[in-house]
Amino acid sequence: MTNTDTMDTRSTVDQIERLAAAGCEIARVTAPSIRDAENLRNIRTMLRDRGVDIPLVADIHFTPNAALIAAEHVEKVRINPGNYADKKKFEVREYSQQEYADELGRVADRFRPLVARCKQNGVAIRIGTNHGSLSDRVMNRYGDSPTGMVESALEFLDVCEEEAYFDVIFSMKASNTHVAIQAYRLLAARLEERTEGEPSYPFHLGVTEAGDSEDGRIKSAIGIGSLLEDGIGDTIRVSLTEDPVREIPVAEKIVQRSLERWARDAGRDLLLMDLPAFVNPYAHVRRKSRRIELADLGVGGGDPVRVELELSDSASWIESNDSAGLLAKSLAKVEGVECESLLIRMEGEAAASGIASFRAALDRVGVQIPLSVRVDAVLLGGDVALPSGCARLVVDVGPAQSQISIDKACRIVSDSAIALEWCFRAELTEIPALVDRVLEAMAENPLSDVAFSVESDGAVHAARLLAALLEARGMGEYPIVLRHGFPGSEDAELRMIGSSIDLGAPLCDGIGDMISVGGVGRPEELLDVAYRILQGARLRTTRTEYISCPSCGRTLFDLEETTARIKFATSHLKGVKIAIMGCIVNGPGEMADADFGYVGSGPGRVTLYAGKDVVARNIAEDEAPERLLALIGESGR
Repeated sequence: MTNTDTMDTRSTVDQIERLAAAGCEIARVTAPSIRDAENLRNIRTMLRDRGVDIPLVADIHFTPNAALIAAEHVEKVRINPGNYADKKKFEVREYSQQEYADELGRVADRFRPLVARCKQNGVAIRIGTNHGSLSDRVMNRYGDSPTGMVESALEFLDVCEEEAYFDVIFSMKASNTHVAIQAYRLLAARLEERTEGEPSYPFHLGVTEAGDSEDGRIKSAIGIGSLLEDGIGDTIRVSLTEDPVREIPVAEKIVQRSLERWARDAGRDLLLMDLPAFVNPYAHVRRKSRRIELADLGVGGGDPVRVELELSDSASWIESNDSAGLLAKSLAKVEGVECESLLIRMEGEAAASGIASFRAALDRVGVQIPLSVRVDAVLLGGDVALPSGCARLVVDVGPAQSQISIDKACRIVSDSAIALEWCFRAELTEIPALVDRVLEAMAENPLSDVAFSVESDGAVHAARLLAALLEARGMGEYPIVLRHGFPGSEDAELRMIGSSIDLGAPLCDGIGDMISVGGVGRPEELLDVAYRILQGARLRTTRTEYISCPSCGRTLFDLEETTARIKFATSHLKGVKIAIMGCIVNGPGEMADADFGYVGSGPGRVTLYAGKDVVARNIAEDEAPERLLALIGESGR
């Protein structure tokens, strides 16, 4: 989406040309007024003169008359059902059935002319619901919820279908990754109910107000990538508070990953099993689990999702004299968060003494973190002595594993009174039988502190399958560890996107009591990304959270520069949520759960919020950041 003034034809065309050159396939331009909508003709003409033939979308809020004009010049008109025919006043009132029906009739009458115009011109309509701008009418009946978002969209679809118009695309955007995922899933289900078994309408995916830099990319990857894993999505937009051209490579990497996965999955046999539902796809509820102990660290139960660092290339850590000190310095570089567990692989019996020495060295440099040992079940066939100070044993099991080695692992752990984690390393179709073999061994050798994990191509589906199998086998209360090894790709952004999807999608499903990260990258980098993913999945807040929009032609101040100034001054405020919004379209609604809000209210003017309450209106832009900081200070935050 462009962030230029739509009336500035040359600047808008220049930006669209740069977007197209970067790989953008559809460009959206805001049309906040009739004059802006009329100027879309000039933008289209200049693009064609330059040989740029890219579909244009007009973005409409509040102005149905502008939508009618835009439909003459673009391939698609995006309307927001929350404000196309309603003015949001945050009013609370009860509607009778007749009053609600009358309001629906009024909305339909406002929308019907656009449907007729688009049908006549062969123009598509995107019914783009935003979590932050649901109408008061919908809010009063359904609340600020995914259900409200879906009902709002379906009201407008009813009008389209009454007019025999079907060139409709949907979006269900929110800055909250949980809400976005749940709303898209719910809409998919509701549409399936309407025409069971028939192809349905396309979906445009996005997480709105995602922010910038790493956090914006991680939130986008979690929200969009989780849905693509479900097979949901036809177009996507990554919304960053940055130059729009920088959104394109991020979007391409998210899509590239899913296309490659879909291509691999197409050649595989289906795994058909009758398994019980274990999560609600339309509401985030963390999977219930019992608490296990890793030394003094609790995992599962009511404890937060823990973060573990798996030390790759174990020989280099246990054979170096200064490795413990280097690790301590590396971990200290990440402020405000802690590595809560360390995992190191034992490659052979001889490595046990080296691991014990490494544990002692960690103690000497003040790293009092539980150290667990990972071992292949094959190694347990002999008389293996566990290193002293071992907090848990992570046993890798695969389809070729002998039952003897699996039984032996149970006995070793039972004798040592430490925790055990079974890590299933297999294809999806092989996992059910492997889980049954392990559970059979546990029935012969009862254990208390047990967790499970899985490493398989298709990490998201593997985690879901594991959780469902445990539930079906009556073992659903045991903790699950989500594992991710950062690959050796030179593209750090692609690595971050992949990890955000593989870990973030199950976390948003409610699966996961610990995330364990390893592979390529310095320890502090892996730890930092792990905590950013947890925050993006809304499970642990360990830094300031910014809900900032990507800017568009409606924003009449430099949102990117303003966001940078506010972040510079507030990044130390752990747990504080600050919304930085370009205009009122989604501002007051999308920042509903923010502690403080900074919302553009006119040319060079800003309104400040504390929670949902307006504190100061129409402040001059150059004064507003300092006033916001003063407001935060006065609150004691």
